[in-house]
Amino acid sequence: MLKPKAEVVNPSHASVATPAATPRIIPRSEHSISRSHISPNALRVLYRLREGGFQAFLVGGCVRDLLLGMEPKDFDVATDALPEEVKRLFRNCRLVGRRFRLAHVFFGRDIVEVATFRATSAPSQGDEPLPEADPEDGEAPELDDPDLEAEPVPAQARAPLERPSRGRGDAEPGAATEVTFDASGRILRDNVYGTIDEDVWRRDFTVNALYYNIADFSLWDYVGGAEDIKTRTLRLIGDPETRFCEDPVRMLRAARFEAKLGFQIEPATAKPIGALRQLLAGVPPARLFDETLKLFLTGQGARSFEVLRSRGLLAAMLPTVDAYFGSHPGSLVEKLLLQGLRNTDARVLADKPVTPTFLFALLLYGPIAGIIESAPPEHWHELATILEACDRATREAQARLAIPRRFALGVREMFALQPRLEHPRGRRSLRLLEQARFRAGYDLLLLRAEHGLAPPDVAQWWTRLQQVPPEERGRMADALAGEGSPPQAPHRRGRRRRRRSRASSPA
Repeated sequence: MLKPKAEVVNPSHASVATPAATPRIIPRSEHSISRSHISPNALRVLYRLREGGFQAFLVGGCVRDLLLGMEPKDFDVATDALPEEVKRLFRNCRLVGRRFRLAHVFFGRDIVEVATFRATSAPSQGDEPLPEADPEDGEAPELDDPDLEAEPVPAQARAPLERPSRGRGDAEPGAATEVTFDASGRILRDNVYGTIDEDVWRRDFTVNALYYNIADFSLWDYVGGAEDIKTRTLRLIGDPETRFCEDPVRMLRAARFEAKLGFQIEPATAKPIGALRQLLAGVPPARLFDETLKLFLTGQGARSFEVLRSRGLLAAMLPTVDAYFGSHPGSLVEKLLLQGLRNTDARVLADKPVTPTFLFALLLYGPIAGIIESAPPEHWHELATILEACDRATREAQARLAIPRRFALGVREMFALQPRLEHPRGRRSLRLLEQARFRAGYDLLLLRAEHGLAPPDVAQWWTRLQQVPPEERGRMADALAGEGSPPQAPHRRGRRRRRRSRASSPA
């Protein structure tokens, strides 16, 4: 394979990154990526593609994270092989996606995603939700046998398919060749294959547009991404306003990378966000829900919240949440939310499970509290008032985010538990320990007590109750009741009524 001539692109004074015609080639001796840090399954895919006569690159966030010394969550592969050609190479492969065809190569529970180079206008692989599986392909097999996964490339897989020409704009056979935009410039449909020189355009930020070539372990850099990683700069590829209009979710991705990586969004990229943030209202709610989980449940939730507010993006995602904190600056509820997000971040970093239910209980705490406070004070602690507030706050949030019903019901149950946790009633309180939402409700009670929103002594009692043996719990409940178990009232036996004999009826 001929190497493209090296070229320096995107000098440090440039504010707009434009892909060069040929990349800068960074040899292995000048970068820090080692194959020992790459997933063995990803290496298998890369080598198999190369043995089959195709180009094979690691691309995107995994390359960025490796250069930063971080462990990538997953590894994505880009190639000039068509999806059908990838499937011929891997019998543990499943083709997915209708908007754009992708290949998923399965190794047990591990999936390596393989994408064919796309033409210039195609949206970023990371910018759209996971493509739908094609039901015609059936279920993909799970291969747990390493020998099976590492088998040599079969001869028939090396035979070329009848391939369409790969010039600019050539499309997948049978696929729509046009690119469709809505009135705001957002891409609605795009199913066009391209070359690696065009594929770089579909990447969103320069730091996500580095290609690791398995052929010689070099990095291909079309847009100065390596330099931006060194300076910890987040820069969009192309004109920022146009790219944000094509896909408004890129604004959320910018905020997420700013929070996650500690990068600074360069001024030209940041400038249009304030004016274009309302375009997020046109993004499908299911996709915004997915982005919300990425923002808050990947270990940088507290920082993400601060970045979203400072960039004005929280108002576009969750208007009622932003409105509450705008009218209650520095409130106890805001402190509770940030502490809850920090606790969640700690659990993520410790590889402990987290749940969207608790996340949305934190995010919606302010709107729920605001709705409750709008009722007469004598009704604030009534269960009906609390449940109505939960339902209304959730409905308002669902206008922008497609919060699944199971999470909405979970939030409702957590708040419904709060009055019962605050006012335990003897042995009846022990039944709460068996409820499915007890742990989440208890964690919320602890947060409320920590910030003066619930009695601290009651929170301590529930903590102690879970630590003692089961036989001790009954005594604790009796002591809380004040005088042990209430005595049973004597059973009153009713007087037995004599049954009168019925007189014979006259004939």
